[in-house]
Amino acid sequence: MLFSKRIALAALALALPAGISQAAPFVDVLDLPAQHSELAASNPLLDLAEAGKRLVAVGQRGHILYSDDGGRTWSQASVPVSSDLTAVHFATPTLGWAVGHDGVVLHSSDGGRTWTKQLDGRQLGRLMLDAYANHPDAERWLEEAHRIESEGADKPFLDVWFEDERNGFIVGAFNLIFRTRDGGQSWEPWTDRTDNPSAFHLNAIGYDGRDLFVVGEQGLVLRLNPASERFEALTSPYQGSFFGVIGQPGSVLVYGLRGHVFRSTDGGANWVQVDTGLPVSITASARDASGHLYLLSQAGHTLRSLDGGASFQAVETGPLVPVSGAVAQAETGLVLAGNRGLSLRALAPAQQE
Repeated sequence: MLFSKRIALAALALALPAGISQAAPFVDVLDLPAQHSELAASNPLLDLAEAGKRLVAVGQRGHILYSDDGGRTWSQASVPVSSDLTAVHFATPTLGWAVGHDGVVLHSSDGGRTWTKQLDGRQLGRLMLDAYANHPDAERWLEEAHRIESEGADKPFLDVWFEDERNGFIVGAFNLIFRTRDGGQSWEPWTDRTDNPSAFHLNAIGYDGRDLFVVGEQGLVLRLNPASERFEALTSPYQGSFFGVIGQPGSVLVYGLRGHVFRSTDGGANWVQVDTGLPVSITASARDASGHLYLLSQAGHTLRSLDGGASFQAVETGPLVPVSGAVAQAETGLVLAGNRGLSLRALAPAQQE
């Protein structure tokens, strides 16, 4: 006689010796909703974004928080996974996306209050296998797809950017890059569309108002060619890793290890090093409503530029705390995310420098 799985488990439990309890069943973090915690705002958080007037922060164990008062108080969102989240971006005040470990992609349609899962690492290999079945270089890319599928959901997405409510990109470890043209309802791999033969990690993606850039390990700088739909490698000004990119019309900055920052005013064709005076890595950036740029270090230093990133000056903001994400608010100053949670830093008026 065949027993159902439930009956078999019940029989096993009855057979256990007295005093020995049955272990709790394993639940994948991709299937385990994030736990609500009164301490969530002081736990490690890795990125911040603006959703209209709302702020949204993401971090470890699937925690997502939102604030409607400039970062003074925070509420925890409903999230369907417990994977660590690395980045968040809102295309409109209501439509946003968050990405993180285990290949997870989340979507919110209510300004970050609630989230649904659109994609996770268990699906990536299959998406690649389907997409590359008829590729001109199918053998190469199918081998990569089989590897991704066999290794499971162990690779993180590290950044996300959306042009509008339908078109966006997610980038991550080992040259992982996917594009959506329908708001995340479907995703297509672009691993074959990057000039990244060594499969360096893609750490960040950013837009300067004209061009879309991706930066990564060992000085990797890519720029999207819209005509060929390919991310083409640019001549890199530095062989160390870049952790971020921020731009505005007329200039783009890439920043990373040991305080290195480079600026281009011609779409990345040429770069000029910007002196930061810092020996530590730059890990976050922000732009305020006046167009002033801010760079923040792994140790918590704050730099401000009043000339589009051509030069930066140190800004005193109080005790140094490690920073991984930042937003500049008119009323409250800098809102920071890091391994000690969320904090506010008042800023002296720029004209006082």
